[in-house]
Amino acid sequence: MADEFITIGSGDLSAGINPLGAELWSLKDGQGRELMTDADPRWWTGHAPLLFPFVGRSRGDAYRFEGRDYPMPQHGFARRRVFDVVERSDEATTFRLEADAETRAVYPFDFRLDMRFAVERAALRMTATVVNRGTGDLPFSFGYHPAFAWPLPYGGAAEDHRVLFEKAEPAPIRKVGDEPGLIALESAPSPVEGHVLAPTPATFRGDALIWDRLESRSLFWGVPGGRGLRIDFPDTPWLGLWQKPGAHYLCVEPWAGMADLVGFAGDVWEKQGIMRLAPGEERAFRMDVAVVDGWI
Repeated sequence: MADEFITIGSGDLSAGINPLGAELWSLKDGQGRELMTDADPRWWTGHAPLLFPFVGRSRGDAYRFEGRDYPMPQHGFARRRVFDVVERSDEATTFRLEADAETRAVYPFDFRLDMRFAVERAALRMTATVVNRGTGDLPFSFGYHPAFAWPLPYGGAAEDHRVLFEKAEPAPIRKVGDEPGLIALESAPSPVEGHVLAPTPATFRGDALIWDRLESRSLFWGVPGGRGLRIDFPDTPWLGLWQKPGAHYLCVEPWAGMADLVGFAGDVWEKQGIMRLAPGEERAFRMDVAVVDGWI
């Protein structure tokens, strides 16, 4: 853990962020009830890593750019780097990661990644901004990976919790294939009935569920009719849901980009969902988490 753990908040919500990875470690309501994972090491010690410069696993843990292979760990390197604090107040803070010799050795691009957290009443707004500071086009993907408590501290058993999507989600989904961490070529039937997903530990025995034809940009996590979390992700077209079966969390992961497909052998520009920033351009990705009573 980095030396300084930063807390921001209002009277209704507080967030604790670790500069290592600019990672959200804690989200508590006004009564001090924790809404994030307990990070039990038997299951997973993560909390909410940022996925950059690539989401998911690259085949062979490497990617190819201009004929050269570069090593890249699953979900990129941002989660393992200490961010600088460039803005701080009682209710907001901004962290920054910039290209340096270490990043250029594995990702030969000049970038800046700003990660802003702001609390307003009972809502947390997270905004990641990727900037191309180089002279050539920048290939990247980005994702959020927060793990929310399952069950939430608002009553109701774990088996009563539901994911309520903003819209019906009948389209087939994707799952992890027979190469670890890579996406299967074939799709799978949607587990969503109308707007509702009723997850159980068995739901995730084959790893994450991945929506690459997602209609919704908002969902509710909790017991229907009760207090829970409204999660908005207007800038990310894909979604992963994941739990290690038996753990006490559900990861709600809005993505712009995803892991390589099984058998992928292409260049970085052929990666699934890869984005391109021209020199001087920037792109922002927002995720909001709010404590709400009931669903929209």
